[in-house]
Amino acid sequence: MTVETQIRAAIRDCVNRISRKPFRWGGLSGYEQLEAIGSILRSLPCREIDTDYLSLLSVWIDQALNNNLSVALDLAEAHKWLRQIADCLRYPEYSNRSADNVTDITQTAKISLTSLQVRYDMEELLEQFQPDPQQNPAQFALKKKLQRLWDKYGTNLLHCYDIPGLPPDNLKMEAMFSNLRRHQRRISGRKSTVELRDFGQYQVLFFAESEEMLLAQIREVPVAEYNTQRRRLAMALAPRQQKHRLHRHPVTTIQALVDQHTELLTVLESQALKYQLDS
Repeated sequence: MTVETQIRAAIRDCVNRISRKPFRWGGLSGYEQLEAIGSILRSLPCREIDTDYLSLLSVWIDQALNNNLSVALDLAEAHKWLRQIADCLRYPEYSNRSADNVTDITQTAKISLTSLQVRYDMEELLEQFQPDPQQNPAQFALKKKLQRLWDKYGTNLLHCYDIPGLPPDNLKMEAMFSNLRRHQRRISGRKSTVELRDFGQYQVLFFAESEEMLLAQIREVPVAEYNTQRRRLAMALAPRQQKHRLHRHPVTTIQALVDQHTELLTVLESQALKYQLDS
């Protein structure tokens, strides 16, 4: 029952994702996660005991996938166009790069590009993007929104190509202010934050003038009490860790659950066979 409960939780996570990135996490990746779950369940062998539920669940998943196939394809195509539009702006990638490398790439991009060139490329791409509102509602909504934003703010987005040292966005500044605000709340205690859950079920404040005094106070904590709190913390973090694994590696995570279910069935079958032989 534990494995089945986790599989049901994985399916609920697919259809109830809350995200600000609908073309990647909210809809398309949720469908891909559900598709991975369905493929794993379809590969289950037929067993004599305790497979009816998962077999019926596989049928329901296949039905949901077929009913939403056109929507998923529309979202996938809309995401491709969104990536093309983002690539057309030629903003530098910030992940896995140092600040110096980002600055060098930004300066190189500005030397080789002008705002007129980027504006011409963007308008040409938007002209090519002509989705059917009846057949492709997601692509049509994306084109309508982007066209309106480009007509209203497009000119103000291109100054970074003509002014040396001007960043293309303020994401790094917002991230810095967010970190400062979060640390200020954590230190002052004015408002609880989500990050405090990672430190355990309760917190202890130590007063010490040296590391030796601090170590002596920590050693006063009973080992049994420490292990109890560690187990409570592990149990509290288990749902979040499971959801993280589902988002990053849905196939391997679901396969691990199914393998656990198969092992349990093997044990049950061996016990049933042993009971029949004894009787």
